[in-house]
Amino acid sequence: MLGYDSIAELQGALSNERYLVDDGLGTVVFLALKLRRPLLLEGEPGVGKTELAKALAAVSGAPLIRLQCYEGIDVHHALYDWDYPRQLLQLRAGGSTQLYSEEFLLRRPLLEALSRPNAVLLIDELDRADDEFEAFLLEFLSEFQVTIPEVGVYKAEQPPVVIITSNRTRDLHEALKRRCLYHWIEHPDFERELAIVSARLPHIGRDLARQVCTFVQDLRWLDLYRAPGVGETLDWLEGVHALGRDELDPVTVDRTLGVLLKERDDLDRIRKQDIGGLVARAQEPPG
Repeated sequence: MLGYDSIAELQGALSNERYLVDDGLGTVVFLALKLRRPLLLEGEPGVGKTELAKALAAVSGAPLIRLQCYEGIDVHHALYDWDYPRQLLQLRAGGSTQLYSEEFLLRRPLLEALSRPNAVLLIDELDRADDEFEAFLLEFLSEFQVTIPEVGVYKAEQPPVVIITSNRTRDLHEALKRRCLYHWIEHPDFERELAIVSARLPHIGRDLARQVCTFVQDLRWLDLYRAPGVGETLDWLEGVHALGRDELDPVTVDRTLGVLLKERDDLDRIRKQDIGGLVARAQEPPG
């Protein structure tokens, strides 16, 4: 069960899953668990919003139920649907079973979350869904109860822990925000990013990890369309290590930039920079 007596205890549990939270994020997660309120996390891609839900499920052994949002998602994709092929077979066989019953009900993530005690429900990238689905979700989060006309009412005995993420491609409605606790996750500073990559990739040397984090931190100050997130930092560090490098060099950086940056304009912009100078700065000893 997800219950902690203090913020420090929660931070320690998440740290054991190699997810490091600062005091601000630790406080709002602690309150979301205590109050059983949905937590809305916004921030740039790759800052660790989705990973938080995974870590919370892992520290408690709770099931993680993920609803990936996308343009056009509706109730039948998110809540429930009917197993029409089986219903048709039942009908052709002349069976007496009620076709619209539990036997033929397909539980989608939201309905599954109502049925699983202590579940962690991740509603990922809600900003990609449309207004109608967001309005339905607001109603769902208000009562943690739904009615399926052919079957009846489903209500959670204990509301799931709900983490909602948004990359801010559009503004979410104020009504939904008021229903949730809220936190904006920034890109980490150098010390925290180094701590994260060291926790996630302890087999990679500290010097290379420090150089990679320094290089990425410098990139985030440039005018990029999509600044690299922590996820890209981890991927790039693993990639450079996989090439057998124990420190950065301009040729390796140039050849592996596609692991770190995912926009052609950003790649072109960095290659017009003084990559050698950026590498030299990354190689400077700490202090």
